[in-house]
Amino acid sequence: MPEVNLNEVRITKPQDVVPAAERFRAIVNDMIGFRVGVCHNIAVKKPMVDMDGNILATSVFGFNDESDRWWRTPGLALDSPLPTACRYESEPFWCNAEGFHTSIPNPLLNAIDLTNFERRGLTKAAIVVPVHLPFGQIGAASFCSPDKTTVDLSREFAAYGDTLGLLTRTFVAGYVRVMCNPERLPVGAILSKREVECLRWAAVGKTDFEISLIMSRSRATVRFHIHNASMKLDAVNRSQTLFKAAQLGYIGLNS
Repeated sequence: MPEVNLNEVRITKPQDVVPAAERFRAIVNDMIGFRVGVCHNIAVKKPMVDMDGNILATSVFGFNDESDRWWRTPGLALDSPLPTACRYESEPFWCNAEGFHTSIPNPLLNAIDLTNFERRGLTKAAIVVPVHLPFGQIGAASFCSPDKTTVDLSREFAAYGDTLGLLTRTFVAGYVRVMCNPERLPVGAILSKREVECLRWAAVGKTDFEISLIMSRSRATVRFHIHNASMKLDAVNRSQTLFKAAQLGYIGLNS
């Protein structure tokens, strides 16, 4: 793995954004010669910007042509196979129209539709680094060859995938911490074992009555625990209670 100084791409204050982005671009260019497309949150339309509001994709990363402005593509985060895969994979991968290629097999990626891959993904092939952040936020970066006919990135991925992962995670995590408003989640809220157990069953669709049977408790007791959890999480209803509990890692897919 090539040695890199992660502090060069680390962001600790708004003034660091541009220098860190420029070093990120330069390191990747020197190492692999690929273009960098980076997004701090695939769930929002707002692009990454510097402290003056300039869009980094154009001012630093060189996506200046109208045809290159991927962040303005309607529905990209929902339709493109690249961000879709980032919802199911946390490690770097590379992909093309033939499929997703990971260091450790991930069967979930096999179900992702790759029809019209180039049109939907805006590339023939890319190395992608998902960045899974606190509270369920997902960022991502894609690295594409300047040769737009390239479809096989297996060699580049094997040589540089891990390094690109470290660079991307350091850059995106720092950007989010410095440039984004913090989530409206209570700090220091600690749920009890019973509260978490009730929420986990509720998250898989069980009713209060069903949860009471499973836990051998009364329905009133189940409601009491869920209500207490909602108060601790400053949630206004059951759905928001489950959402915030999931964001904080109390409940998850394998609950």
